[in-house]
Parts: sequence; structure tokens; C-alpha cells
Amino acid sequence: VQLQASGGGLVQAGGSLRLSCSAPRSAFSGNVMYWYRQAPGKQRELVARITADSSSTTYTGSVKDRFTISRDNTKNTVYLQMNTLKPEDTAVYYCAVVLYSKFHWGQGTLVTVSS
Repeated sequence: VQLQASGGGLVQAGGSLRLSCSAPRSAFSGNVMYWYRQAPGKQRELVARITADSSSTTYTGSVKDRFTISRDNTKNTVYLQMNTLKPEDTAVYYCAVVLYSKFHWGQGTLVTVSS
């Protein structure tokens, strides 16, 4: 399963970025989609998740009220709108989907927040 993430880059603290992740319809449709991130020297952590019909979203505490996950089921794409970015948000961001109890990952997109 090929997940294609994009939208990362260098931004100053307080700025915004929007990440996108496209997936094959067979993987996207009907499945929860996830955004994870991995900072240098740290374990990969869940950032946000969204149910198939967008009825429920979940965020890790450090990004609540700053990040918004959404999806467009007509485009097989999940988004992560990141506002009020902080240097501690610097990480490689990965989208993911679980198929047959196995996580499938995109290639990651680097977000660097300068202070």
C-alpha cells in the first residue's frame, strides 16, 4: 500500500503548515486514518486519527486546539492542518492506515519549526 505524504517544510514558530496524504481508494475507503510523528531521538507517536466518516477525531494532548485532522473521501486524502507551530513539533510526520491488523506507513514528510 503506497501512502504519499506531502506538505512539510521549514516554518517559523507560530506559523502554519498543512500536510496531505493520499492513498489508494482500496486502502482509504472505510478505514481510520492516522498521522504520527517521530522527532529526532524519540519514538514515533500518534498525533491524530480520524474515523472513516469523519464523525470522530482524536488528538494527542500536545497538539489539541492547534492541529486539525480532516479527510476528503472523494479524493482519498487525509489532511493535517497545523497552526501555532512550536519548535517541539519538529519531526518527520507519517500518515498511516491499518489493514488486516497491520500498519501501513507513508514515506514521511519533514516539518522543521525554527524558534
